Parts: sequence; structure tokens; C-alpha cells
Amino acid sequence: MYNRNKQNVYLQNQVMTATPKKLIILLYDGCIKFMNLAERAILDKKMEDAHINLIKAQNIVMELKGTLNFEDGAAIAEELDTIYGHLNTALIKANIDKDAEQVKKCCSVMQDLRASWVEV
Repeated sequence: MYNRNKQNVYLQNQVMTATPKKLIILLYDGCIKFMNLAERAILDKKMEDAHINLIKAQNIVMELKGTLNFEDGAAIAEELDTIYGHLNTALIKANIDKDAEQVKKCCSVMQDLRASWVEV
């Protein structure tokens, strides 16, 4: 319990002191983490855990979608909007079907997006 509180305080400090770029990277990291947990849960036949983690990943994808700035970077924002929309749909389908391979594909896309964002 004590370690959990220390982790929460550390995460809170990371978020509160992060730049906007770092916040996006943290969202990518969280989404990747939840997709990996979901994939593992599906393979382990822990469907409730898979569902919970896929919902968390979907929520993060929608949060990323909501951060898009269509005024300052319209072309990139539109492209990311499409990618996030496809990811969200794929995660919903993966959750319904409990498809570990689909989750893995979504995670790969998210890892590529994260890598691109780090380079910006």
C-alpha cells in the first residue's frame, strides 16, 4: 500500500510538472501499457481484466483525439484524427471479440506514434 502511494505521488508530480509534449508522451505510454495488459489478459483468459484495460486504452485514445489542434496544425491533426478514430474502432472490436492479435496491432501503431512524437 505504501509503495502504491509513492507511485501515485510520483505520477502526480510527473503530470503536474510536464510540458504539453511530455503529457502527450505520458498518454501514449499509458495507452501502450493498458493495451499490453489487455493482450496478456486475453491470452490468460482473464476477460474482465482485458475489458477493463481495453476501456482504459480507448479512453486515452479519445483523450489524445481531444487534444488535437486543428488550427495550428490542420493537416497533421486531421491525419491523427483519422488514425485515432481507426484505433478506437479497432479497440472496440478487439474488446468485443477478445482478439489479442488485434490489440497487438493497435499497440504497434501506438508505439510508432509515440516514437514519432518523441522526435518532434
